[in-house]
Amino acid sequence: MSALAVERQPPSGDDWDSVVRLWEAMDVPGGCKVEIIEGIVTVAPPPVNNHNLIAELVQRRLYAAIPDDWGVFQTLNVTVPSRSGLYIPDLVVVPRSEVPRGENFTPAAAAELAVEVTSKSNAVNDRVAKLHGYAAAGVALYLLIDPHATGSPTIHLYGEPKDGKYRVLHAGKFGEAVRLPEPFELTLDTFGFPRP
Repeated sequence: MSALAVERQPPSGDDWDSVVRLWEAMDVPGGCKVEIIEGIVTVAPPPVNNHNLIAELVQRRLYAAIPDDWGVFQTLNVTVPSRSGLYIPDLVVVPRSEVPRGENFTPAAAAELAVEVTSKSNAVNDRVAKLHGYAAAGVALYLLIDPHATGSPTIHLYGEPKDGKYRVLHAGKFGEAVRLPEPFELTLDTFGFPRP
């Protein structure tokens, strides 16, 4: 099953609110990820186990590098209204005080790090739309783990967002170490990442 575009953004004056209401009203099969990517509500099937294993390996390392009052979240809804986006990163690091209590959404700008592991069916969203969305929101670091890159699996770390764009801090292949700068000061070994 591949990612499926469900509904385009309506042409009314309150486009963002209308799309969010549609997103909230969706009745989807369990385990599916429902996001808004550039104003389009998308539904993606649950990821394969290799995807989950990579996310778990990264999450385990992040816990050793973050302050006690920060969290590593797997299903946090982060919003980027300026890009008509509501993303559910595979992992996102946010100070707990920045996660609004009793709400469905957290502003993406509150994130210190967003991590996406591409799925074969919707890798372009992570490589393009979310890259631009996270940069526009000012997310400090974006780690893109791409097992489905052409040729061989890759890993990119983006940072220093300015004017809606990132600087590439690391571009490499699985098996190379990736250094996450302050506030993480973490070297992530990618050798053990499963390959498709």
